[in-house]
Amino acid sequence: MKYARLTKEQFEEMHQEFINFLATQSITAEEWKEIKASKPEIAEKELDIFSDLIWEGVLNKVEYLEHFSQNQMFLFQITENDMKLIAIKVLNEDIDITTRSGYTWLQKNLMDDLVDIYTSTKTIQEDRNKDIFALIQQGANITKGDLYTYFEEVVQD
Repeated sequence: MKYARLTKEQFEEMHQEFINFLATQSITAEEWKEIKASKPEIAEKELDIFSDLIWEGVLNKVEYLEHFSQNQMFLFQITENDMKLIAIKVLNEDIDITTRSGYTWLQKNLMDDLVDIYTSTKTIQEDRNKDIFALIQQGANITKGDLYTYFEEVVQD
């Protein structure tokens, strides 16, 4: 398994897609029940293959990720060949940017000495999707990139 198995809830949401997946392998509903009952290891393998296919499809479309902690924000733009990072760190430990008031403070004090902004670019060496998945496993969320675009303009000014 390359990524992670989908959760029970995710499988339930993707019920029709899973049926279609089984159908592409000429497995009927009856045959699937039989496989689950008599060959659970094969059923497990099919669930893993389906999970990887779904993850691969999702990861192929990812262009932006965000990861927040109390005093840091990591904004990623991911292209075919590289991963760009804008990192914002608030040095005032009383500020929690995961709260509305903390984020408002950050917006008002972006150029303050208590705010460090870093940028970095990393060339993707081997497997783009595996790099993205690792960031998601660490807590990053897939986004449309609004924050990245905003801060990219701030950094360029």
